[in-house]
Amino acid sequence: MSILVTGGDGFIGSSLIKELGEVINVDIKSGIDIRNKDELEKVFSENKIDTIYHLAAIPGVRYSLENPSIYIETNITGTANVLELAKKYNVKKIIFASSSSVYGNLSTPFIESAKLSQISVYAATKRAGEVLMETYHNIYGIDITILRFFTVYGPNGRKDMAIYGFTDKIMKGKEIEVFNEGNLSRDFTYIDDVVSALVSCLDKKLGFEIINIGTGVKTNVLELIRIIEKVTGKKADKIMESMQKGDVLITQADISKAKNLLNYNPKINLEEGIKKFFDWYKNYF
Repeated sequence: MSILVTGGDGFIGSSLIKELGEVINVDIKSGIDIRNKDELEKVFSENKIDTIYHLAAIPGVRYSLENPSIYIETNITGTANVLELAKKYNVKKIIFASSSSVYGNLSTPFIESAKLSQISVYAATKRAGEVLMETYHNIYGIDITILRFFTVYGPNGRKDMAIYGFTDKIMKGKEIEVFNEGNLSRDFTYIDDVVSALVSCLDKKLGFEIINIGTGVKTNVLELIRIIEKVTGKKADKIMESMQKGDVLITQADISKAKNLLNYNPKINLEEGIKKFFDWYKNYF
């Protein structure tokens, strides 16, 4: 089996590749941009690809409001390029990384069949990617599994995410910004649990499915800070800020579908995950 991972140099992609072993990695950091279809086609023409993990995307809610064009070019046009080449070169299976942000401010827990309402450009581009994926499944019969990830964290994680950012500032004695007076909650999902879900998709032929990958547990941001303070042994200097455009109030996954279809069972609770992250952080710095 020949596996292509787009975005393999990113947080989730690099963690997945460590688990899978030998794969074909396409990433802008390695010189291949999914927005360039001709460049991307060389990879398909030179390799017999059976399965694609399409993880490449521009992430981040707030930045998408400032620079929407790069999100549209990468997350929509880039995804269309991947799908067109998958069709042309008879790829059998695609696993696509989507986001809990597609739900917007719905009541929780979020269930995959909910009527969606996005409130950021990033969320809209991820939803557009989902629609493209379903369309190519309907027309060309490609087996496609969409995983909606809920606030992924862990060693080597993104610096713009709360757990990394809060920990880093607390350790450096800097103030941390707490939006909406701390009245935000997230379903924080440890990277190892996310990778286990991605790997479990490999041997499943599901046709077309959208599946939440979270923990099913929501944690208030102030509680998150309390846990980080406990793990680091340092007190946070908090600045309370107003709600930011594009942010949702609460995310929480209904993971019953993941349990049923993927035998998914998240194993790392938040405090344990933050301890693992902090062990990495101390060694890294």
